[in-house]
Amino acid sequence: MANEVLIEAVNLSKAFGGLIAVDNVSLQVREHTIHAIIGPNGAGKTTLFNLLSGVMPPTSGHVIFKGNDITQVSPQRRAHLGIGRSYQITNIFPNLTVLENIRLAAQAMGKDNFKMLHLADNFRKYIDAAEEVIGVVGLEGREWVLARNLPHGEKRKLELGIMIACSPELLLFDEPTAGMSSEQVPDLINIIKRVVNHGDRTAILVEHRMDMVMSISDVITVMNQGRVLAEGSPHEIASNLQVQTAYLGDLYGELA
Repeated sequence: MANEVLIEAVNLSKAFGGLIAVDNVSLQVREHTIHAIIGPNGAGKTTLFNLLSGVMPPTSGHVIFKGNDITQVSPQRRAHLGIGRSYQITNIFPNLTVLENIRLAAQAMGKDNFKMLHLADNFRKYIDAAEEVIGVVGLEGREWVLARNLPHGEKRKLELGIMIACSPELLLFDEPTAGMSSEQVPDLINIIKRVVNHGDRTAILVEHRMDMVMSISDVITVMNQGRVLAEGSPHEIASNLQVQTAYLGDLYGELA
């Protein structure tokens, strides 16, 4: 039996004045899959991602999550519904340790989310949860390092840890390799796979590195000029002539 649809875009459009960035886009993301959204610069993929995550409202259309219309639901409320998002720029508390960053994220989703001044030992369950997450994202031994002192690659890992500490069903990755060297990417790929598999999660990925997209994705949606150009498995996308024509240049070579 095919996996159930977890989140769905239904005829989504977004216009900025006379510019239509997303033009009547519909797609379905099935549970327990990694679904990538790719496209040339200006294709509308980031705008579509922002519509799915609630960062901006659509001009028309709907976003359906687990059968419920969440089009007008705020990003904060979506987090409590089970949707977590990462950003191109790391979003962490620089003056807190790795453990404190992740522990606070876990606490924010619990009943103690407004009890920030109590002793941390009173919240042992959140510390235990944070320690488990630290192992998942590969930050063992870095628990008491201040976030600001982490190298960039470890800051990306910490951000992933903060996101999964909130126990989301759906993970939204916005250019997770931004600012990372090529040598760091394979490690991040393995961590994302581990994060998705940890709790049978689902992920949507916007990413420009085709080597990463091809190696990690179950389904790829290709956008061009605000519309869906093609959708399929990595093999189907790599052999699609329309996709090759849309990309041209270096990306054509990587896809081919």
